[in-house]
Amino acid sequence: MATVRSDLLDRIRDLERQVRELAGRSQTRPPLDQIRDGDVRISEGGQLVVAPPDKDFSTFAVGAWPDGSFGLVARRMDGSYALTVEGEEEDRGTVRLWSRDLAEPDRILVMDDKHSPRHLGRPWMPLQLHPTASQSSTAADWAHAWVGISPVHNAVAHLQVTSYAAAGGRVRVQMRVGKGEATVVDEWELPAGKWTAHTIEQPLHGSGFLDDVAIQVEHRSSRPRKAIETRLLAAYTRNTVKASEAPNPPAGRQSDTGKADPRLPVEKADQDQEASATKTPND
Repeated sequence: MATVRSDLLDRIRDLERQVRELAGRSQTRPPLDQIRDGDVRISEGGQLVVAPPDKDFSTFAVGAWPDGSFGLVARRMDGSYALTVEGEEEDRGTVRLWSRDLAEPDRILVMDDKHSPRHLGRPWMPLQLHPTASQSSTAADWAHAWVGISPVHNAVAHLQVTSYAAAGGRVRVQMRVGKGEATVVDEWELPAGKWTAHTIEQPLHGSGFLDDVAIQVEHRSSRPRKAIETRLLAAYTRNTVKASEAPNPPAGRQSDTGKADPRLPVEKADQDQEASATKTPND
């Protein structure tokens, strides 16, 4: 009778034990509501959706939008928007935080600017302007009526002033962004003997977020020793309402529209993930 090596018998018993373990595991279904490790990837379209029972909307959805772009929506339990990252390929998607006022659920409280990727869209922020001793003047030379320096938040400056000139006069507004040159952005004539209101809507060209913008409202009387006065009614920045209002980028810095977003490991291409999964420690 042939002699069987003892180590061979041990190896057979180990194999039998491993087969039993594998058979037991194959009969055990893993939980379908847990992910203990690893990435989750939905590729080639599709969405990850959380929908309340008996509702026709989802409280959370991320993935493909109907037009083929990608975005994210979070809703409240009444179906109103809470947060959206809109899937707009041309401007990389605006982020919007929505009001929970039931009377106005479509009001946007916080957003970035749709047309100017460097700036805040909402809320609108005030500009700091202060009156000078020449706010009311009789000089025929240009004098400062209101001056101030503010950080840039939104892309477009909005100013409203009203002026009175006994014998007529002129008003102008100068702006300087950062360390650039002061530029006259608007100038207008005042008729004699009446209050004249004027509104300035000026894209803040060359500005980056939180750069300084200096503003001067200046006026002069058409005749010496005739009174002129300018009052400030409003001064704030606002979001763009059309693409043509988008400010020019700061010198040496171009718009970041079109730049690739930072990529996380879960965003790798399928073939990259498969290659990583098949690598051995010695590769």
